[in-house]
Parts: sequence; structure tokens; C-alpha cells
Amino acid sequence: MITVTEATATAGALKRLSDEGVSIWLDDLSRKRIESGNLAELVENKNVVGVTTNPSIFQAAIGSGEGYEEQLTDLAVRGVTVDEAVRMMTTADVRAAADILRGVYDATDGRDGRVSIEVDPRLAHETAATIAEAKQLAWLVDRPNVMIKIPATKAGLPAITEVIGLGISVNVTLIFSLERYREVMDAYLAGLEKAAAKGLDLSTIHSVASFFVSRVDSEIDKRLTVLGTEEALALKGKAALANARLAYEAYEEVFAGERWTALSGAHANKQRPLWASTGVKDPAYKDTLYVADLVAPGTVNTMPEATLNATADHGEITGDTVTGGYDRARADLAAVEALGISYDEVVQQLEDEGVAKFEVAWNDLLATVTKSLDSKGVDAE
Repeated sequence: MITVTEATATAGALKRLSDEGVSIWLDDLSRKRIESGNLAELVENKNVVGVTTNPSIFQAAIGSGEGYEEQLTDLAVRGVTVDEAVRMMTTADVRAAADILRGVYDATDGRDGRVSIEVDPRLAHETAATIAEAKQLAWLVDRPNVMIKIPATKAGLPAITEVIGLGISVNVTLIFSLERYREVMDAYLAGLEKAAAKGLDLSTIHSVASFFVSRVDSEIDKRLTVLGTEEALALKGKAALANARLAYEAYEEVFAGERWTALSGAHANKQRPLWASTGVKDPAYKDTLYVADLVAPGTVNTMPEATLNATADHGEITGDTVTGGYDRARADLAAVEALGISYDEVVQQLEDEGVAKFEVAWNDLLATVTKSLDSKGVDAE
């Protein structure tokens, strides 16, 4: 356990981040983290006020087998399908994490204390199935502080509207482009309008829009390196921050407009921007880059534990590093485009790859659980 003195020493930067209006969420979950008390400790000592999960996180957690043996045995005895087994394990973890964070949820009137779980990634291009899956997940977890993650694909947009319209809180994931982000905010507002028409209490509906950061630099930097000119190399590490900052500008614009004003009068909540994929991929960059350089009020930063620890250890939080930088951000993206690197092509590629990676992780998880159930003498099919 961390001592009080150690906690005080390491929480300075994290507290400053929180004081700037950034909610710190942990981008990881496992049964070991829950049962060991680690998650509760992070909430207590490192300003963590939420948790995000994705298929890759669950593949790593359940694939390790640690903490899941007893439940796997019970599931095998029942003869459940592999899909049901995976859903029983993942929703159990999310339910337990939601209980740990319930105090934060109550203290913040539902703003934080949230735990996200994603719809089956194989449904990313199927609207009706995504809606049905979101309803099922909300029912299975059965906690007010759960958020259902829906990918921001073309098929995901109408699903977001319908699920929000049912009063279910949503974490919209895999957003890479500014155009798609505006479509996501529009889908959210349309969902709130549907909920209002049904007489639902809008104050109970929350949403975040997960705007992915580091993957943008990874792809654009790769292309800049291939070009190899002095001008190209000087732009490395700038595109992701520029993209995110312009997303925040779009957020400010949408949630100051007339459409939002009407919903705000009915006590609706803004859909907060969430910075995702904040672990630095290039070791040449400071390991807190996508935290310290994306500080803005009313945002969420979901971090892998390594990034959380780096921020606590040596993060330099100097205040708002987003607003006021929009002209520079536009110039940086324009400079990248001027070198022949297509923004639209990059962000579409990243969306396609993101969906595919999560589907691969989910299929790997299904294969792992199938093997575990088979080893217990039960046909997982």
C-alpha cells in the first residue's frame, strides 16, 4: 500500500490536472486490479475518477487467466456459449469497478465515477445490432454509472442517437476526424431531443466523445519520415495535438449554440471530449505529452497506468494548453496537407484500423475462452 506521505508527494501533478477541470480516468481494468484493491487505491491516492475498457484490455486481462478460474469453471459446468461466457466475465468486472467508483459518481452527480464497456466490435457496422447490444449491456451491468461504448462509425452514429434517446449514457469511441466528431456531437444532441420528447430526465444522461490522439501522430509521423525533408521532419509530433485542439474548438462552438441552449434549459449535460490513446508511442517524445499538452476545462483524459504514473512522477501541469492555440493548430495541419499527406485519408485509415484491431482482440479473447472451457470438458459452442 502507498503511504500517506508517498501519496501526497506523487499526487501533486494529478491534483493540479484535476483542478484544471480534467477528469482522470484509467484506461485499464482486470479482475486482479479489482480484487487486489489496486483500483480503489488509485481512486483514493491518484485522483482517478473513472475507468475505460476496450476489447484489447479485456483480451489481455482474461487472457492472463488470473482471477477468472472459478468463474470459468462455473460457466463451463453450465455449458454456456463462449460469447455468453465472455459477456458474463466482462460485465462482472465492469459491475465490480462501478461499485468501487460509486462514491465518486454520487459525489459528482453522475459526471464522473463512470466505467465504460464496449459493444461487440463485430457489430461496428450494424446499427440495429449495436442498439440491441447496448441495451443488453446496460441491463447486464445494471449500474447507473456504466457507460456503453459505441464506435463512431457511420453505422454507429444513428445507434448513438437511439441509445441516448433511451436514457442510456454513452461513451463514443474511435473518433479520429474533426468532421466525424461534429457528427458525433450532432448524434448526441439528437438523442437528447428524443429523450426529452419521451419525458426522460436529461440530467441523468451523460456522454463522452473519445477522440484518439497518439495514433494520429504515429501514422502522420511515419509519412513525414518517409518524405524526410527538413520541413517534413519539423512537423513530427504536431498533428495529433493540433487535431485534438481543433476538436475542443468544435466542442466549444457546438455547446454554445442555440440547439444546445434549449437542451441546457432542460438540465442536459454537455458531451465532454475525452482524450484517448494517450500513451506515447514514440520514445523520442516526453511520456506525458498527450496529458500536459491537452489540458482544458471540461475534458476527460483516460490514461494507461504507465502514463498515469509518469504524470504523477514528473508531469508538468501549467494550466490550459488547448484554448488559444487554434490558429497554430490549423497552421500545423495545413502544413502537413501541403506536403501531400491527406488528412481525410489518414483519419479514415485510422478508423478502419481501430475497428479491425478491436475485432481481432475480441476474436482472440473468444478463442482463449473457448480453449479454457474446452479444457474443463465442456463444448463451448
